[in-house]
Amino acid sequence: MKFPKLGPGLTTGAADDDPSGIATYSQAGATTGFTFLWMALFTYPLMVVIQEMCARIGMVTGKGLAANIREHYPKWMLYLIAALLFGANAFNIGADLGAMAEASRLLFPTLPFAGLVVGFTILSLCLQVFMSYKTYSKYLKWLSFALFSYIITAFTITLDWGNILQSTFVPTFHFTKESWLLMAAILGTTISPYLFFWQTSQEVEEKNKNRAGAEVEVEVTKQDISEMRTDVVTGMFVSNIVMFFIIVVCASTLFGQGITSIDSAADAAAALKPLVGNGASLLFAIGIIGAGLLAVPVLAGSASYAISESFKLKFGLYNKLHEATAFYGIIALSMLVGFGLNFIGLDPIKALIYSSIANCLVAPLIIILIVKMASDRGIMGQYTNKRFTTFLGWVLVLIMSVVSLGILLALL
Repeated sequence: MKFPKLGPGLTTGAADDDPSGIATYSQAGATTGFTFLWMALFTYPLMVVIQEMCARIGMVTGKGLAANIREHYPKWMLYLIAALLFGANAFNIGADLGAMAEASRLLFPTLPFAGLVVGFTILSLCLQVFMSYKTYSKYLKWLSFALFSYIITAFTITLDWGNILQSTFVPTFHFTKESWLLMAAILGTTISPYLFFWQTSQEVEEKNKNRAGAEVEVEVTKQDISEMRTDVVTGMFVSNIVMFFIIVVCASTLFGQGITSIDSAADAAAALKPLVGNGASLLFAIGIIGAGLLAVPVLAGSASYAISESFKLKFGLYNKLHEATAFYGIIALSMLVGFGLNFIGLDPIKALIYSSIANCLVAPLIIILIVKMASDRGIMGQYTNKRFTTFLGWVLVLIMSVVSLGILLALL
């Protein structure tokens, strides 16, 4: 499979390892060592299944996820989901912008935090509004390689592979508040609602990006579905292999040295010292900024897709600003809300993890609708779920619901 065949799936998988994901996986490794390493393996098939359903829905219907929900379910349900998605995404955007600013201050301590947040907000917004989708998606693919430094670091240090393999294949869990928080954060940052909407809409964008915004019917073939599945499987693998090695490296370098809590960007950057020594701050900053520039547009874009489709507004990154003003306006609004959250006293590192937990709480309802739509022959025709796919979808609903209930009970 040539690299250009890898599109929305690879972009989605790479965006999954955003700053909130990096912070969550780093905290898991630093706090508990290899304890949660099994989740990298456990979540992989579940991620593939749900993202494949989303991509297939987009390809077959030619509509985004919100448009499909609007057509087949009560409007109040759609509005509730769109509101929850906007809130969770705005919080996540704010956390990511703050993390990018904090990472930059590792290199330039004298630069003001507020000024950096403003700069990254403007830069990200301009990329979304003024770059063509064809160019935009090309750079999104290449940004996905920013986090491979964790994989390289893993092979520069001495690792206890026996313990690593045991922790990967033999799940362990301690029924404590901290464990519930970490599990919810890991699930929320790997299986995130914003990725559902983004994946579905990007499959529609792939049909339209060279058609000057025209709405056209394009027949889906089995070859198209096969290529999409390769894309999704590859993208989710990239996401989870990075997750795996972030936990491995942080467990080996931080937890192994008694650093069991990450309270700042400098603490997280210390995990990369074995690779580049004093250059760890530089490498970490590049990774965080690259991941943030990749993820923030996905967060803002997915919220805008959902709201635009909910109210039948013209949408799509293949449209110019004057052609889809409301669509880009919603992107700007979500960016501004996220920007503002950085000035109400939130701790940047803790905010990243809280945003992951918020995603976990929002996800179950959306997954239920995705599984139902992907299994409906009236919607999907010959491309409905196989029985095993549907089974895994309901397993995911159960898992996310149980963890969401567990985290609410733990917090209470």
